[in-house]
Amino acid sequence: MGGQWLQFVAGGLTAGAIYALVALGFSIIFNASRVINFAQGEFVMIGGMSAVSLVAAGAPMPVALGGAVLVAAVIGLLLERLAVGRARNADVVTLIIITIGASIFLRGLAQLVWDKRIHALAPLSGDVPISFFGATILPQGLWVIGVTVAIVALLSWFFRRTLLGKAMLATAHNRTAAQLVGIDVRAVLFASFGLAAGLGAIAGVLIAPITFTSYDAGIMLGLKGFAAAILGGLGSFPGAIAGGLLLGLLESLGAGYLSSAYKDVIAFVIILAVLFVRPDGILGAIRSERV
Repeated sequence: MGGQWLQFVAGGLTAGAIYALVALGFSIIFNASRVINFAQGEFVMIGGMSAVSLVAAGAPMPVALGGAVLVAAVIGLLLERLAVGRARNADVVTLIIITIGASIFLRGLAQLVWDKRIHALAPLSGDVPISFFGATILPQGLWVIGVTVAIVALLSWFFRRTLLGKAMLATAHNRTAAQLVGIDVRAVLFASFGLAAGLGAIAGVLIAPITFTSYDAGIMLGLKGFAAAILGGLGSFPGAIAGGLLLGLLESLGAGYLSSAYKDVIAFVIILAVLFVRPDGILGAIRSERV
């Protein structure tokens, strides 16, 4: 029984780490602009599919992974410059429609660039399961958790030690005050889309060897990342991490002890429950009239 419980926890932490990375992308863009980018899940898909293509073209794995993140970051920057940035003064409904439309467009474009088939990416360090205390975990799962921890540490350093990071935090706390002290909030928003897209791509590359990837792989991961961001408190970086891990654990334990049929339902039940009981999330959120 103990081994089974540990198995569920290990699987939950692996999935939760991915949700946390996607949720961080949502929070970064929300803090910079008060906009929720519903195309965030497509960056996860683009990262995974780009890595598959680069590996198939003969690129070494490190080059393929870096290239996949770069491709997604460039697309994120283009999305901000060509769509969201041009409508920055629009109302809430318009911004929602733009990001949803971008999501549909990127998914359709992915079908043309790639195809509708499911693709596999080789694990970063083999696929022989590692046993511990009666449970097993794939080496790729350790990569997911380890890389997520490293990214959280790097982001913490970035926001505390770099000028751009401090500008992003200042814009998140008070956009008007940030403008008054000379911070270019347009540049902050531009950089935020690139950073969020890169984070999504990393999530896509890490999860592809476990769940595989396809042109529509980002739909559910995007929704679950959004659920994690809502659970932790939209706009809160610690909340995004906590929300992602908690959602992953609840999903895994629910699928294990109740039924796997409820696995994908849990995220949506959590969104509704949090919105009814604690709209600010478990760690609080930045209140805003924009959705």
